[in-house]
Formats: sequence, structure tokens, C-alpha cells
Amino acid sequence: MDAKSLRDACAGRSDTRRRWAVPLADLVETCIAPSLAKQGFGAADILMHWPEIVGSRLASVCEPIRLQWPPRAHLRGPDDSSPSATLVVRVEGAFALDLQHLSAIVIERANAHLGWRCIDKIALRQGPLARRHGRRRPRADPDPKAISRAAEVTAAIEPRGLRDALTRLGAHVFGGTRE
Repeated sequence: MDAKSLRDACAGRSDTRRRWAVPLADLVETCIAPSLAKQGFGAADILMHWPEIVGSRLASVCEPIRLQWPPRAHLRGPDDSSPSATLVVRVEGAFALDLQHLSAIVIERANAHLGWRCIDKIALRQGPLARRHGRRRPRADPDPKAISRAAEVTAAIEPRGLRDALTRLGAHVFGGTRE
């Protein structure tokens, strides 16, 4: 879909020749292509299918950031033997060593997904992930006994705001729930 068709679709105008619905993925791909290109991705395949490429366990602790291409990479083709791209992956600190040991497998799976030897190595960047792959469990309210016990322990604390915050924390600690 070209830019004019995208503008017409967003404005509510429809092409009289087209009588079927356009998949949302076609519209989104056109909209996000410039920002993906800035990060080195030719398409959203690696980003969209990351859990299928690396598995759900690794996808929950790492995510692709960008592809770094060597100089003059735009002149090479799929059959060229010059150096390939480097996949930059953000990983949570404790799992960096695991991903480093599994990097050959991740490279193999990503290249198989793309259909050619696009990625040559992985560069790891430790840090928090931009998105989380799981839902947080809802907080359970602490037991009334735990609340009264925490209130007794924090009764001597003078600033009221601090005392209330410590009482809430203590209630969850004594009650065994997480805040």
C-alpha cells in the first residue's frame, strides 16, 4: 500500500476499486517502516516474532534493539560473503551470561527466520527491558492481623506519611504478600 492509499484510508476515503478489508498489519508496517529503518531493521519481522525466534523464556528477559550494519552494507546482496550485521540485544543483567552462551543458537534461528545469513554476531546491552512479556499478579490485600501488627511496630515513628508507608510495607511483609 502506498502513502496516498494510506492517507485516504486514514481520512475515511476508500478506493472504489477495492472492496475488501485491508489487514491492519499492512497499514502498520507502512507507518512504522521509517522508525524501523533508523534502527537498522528492514522489516518488523525480528521485532514482531522475537518470542518465536528465541523462545518464550529468553524473550521474557531480552529484546532486540537494532541491527548494526557494517559500512557499505547497502551494496551487498544475500549471496555476498562480506560481513553481516550485528544484532544488538538488550538483556536483563542476570541473564546476560545465559544469552551469551546461547548466542550462536539465537543467530542461527534469526537467520533461519529471515531466510538468509543476515546476522553475524550479537552485541549485548544490559539494562531494563522496554516492555514486559508477562502480566503482574494483582496485589492481594494484607491480612487484618498483619496490618495491626505492622501498626504496632511503626507506632513510634513521628512523620505520619512515613509511618503510613512503613505500615503498608510491614503489613505486606508480615502477611506474606508482595507490594
